[in-house]
Amino acid sequence: MGKIFKKRVLACEKLCGTHIALNHPAITEIFGYAGFDFIWIDTEHTSIGYEELLLHLGSARMTGTPGIVRVSMTDRNQLKRILEMGPDGIIFPMINTSEEAEAAMRCCIYPPRGTRGFGPLRAARYGMRNIDEYILNADAELCRFIQIETAVAVRNLPRIIENPDIDGYIFGPCDLSGSIGELNNVFGEKNVNLIREAIAILKDAHKCIGVSTGSDDPEVLEFWNDLGINMISSGVDYDYLRRSAMRNLANLREIQTAKSHRHTKATA
Repeated sequence: MGKIFKKRVLACEKLCGTHIALNHPAITEIFGYAGFDFIWIDTEHTSIGYEELLLHLGSARMTGTPGIVRVSMTDRNQLKRILEMGPDGIIFPMINTSEEAEAAMRCCIYPPRGTRGFGPLRAARYGMRNIDEYILNADAELCRFIQIETAVAVRNLPRIIENPDIDGYIFGPCDLSGSIGELNNVFGEKNVNLIREAIAILKDAHKCIGVSTGSDDPEVLEFWNDLGINMISSGVDYDYLRRSAMRNLANLREIQTAKSHRHTKATA
């Protein structure tokens, strides 16, 4: 599954994903059966722990859906433990320089090219996969993404993209707006111009371009698509629940109120 997903990423295919922030792996299972091209499991901003992450990845694999994990900015031991769970992709947030990008990539790659320590568990099917074969293919099966989330990263992008081990570049547009003093002004002129500048660089280099957005508003999604972004991760589990619950509650209140009014008129 990892090789197929990576092939699609490198071909800059149109890819649709969604975000997991809550702990229960049944949510990932539901999203996987829904038919998303990938599921983004976030460990940067959420309370998802290692055991829960392992279950999320198992749910994704059970549905045949690639599971990609956003890791901490600086905790390389966390990265090592997550790699041993066998995700299909790793996302590094807040990469600002070519040196940071190089350090992140090396942590994902076995020696002699990288510095990844050896100790695969689920990634090598707990020893049921031939270890030499796993070592030979591990780097080619893992998608490695970095996030562009600051104006500094955009400025350094021409050097960052020289790294051959980065498979895709994903915008974090809200943090990008914060880096220019306009936090959450995602669609402000300055922020959008920065994104356009970066997209032009990535397009010229034939790179996979992604965005992470909590919105599932069709107008917002069309905006990102029309900018030239091919990999869109949209919506998040808790927001789906919140909006559906609020809609259901509003419907219930309206029905009960209307029925109460009819009953009052009938007995008047």
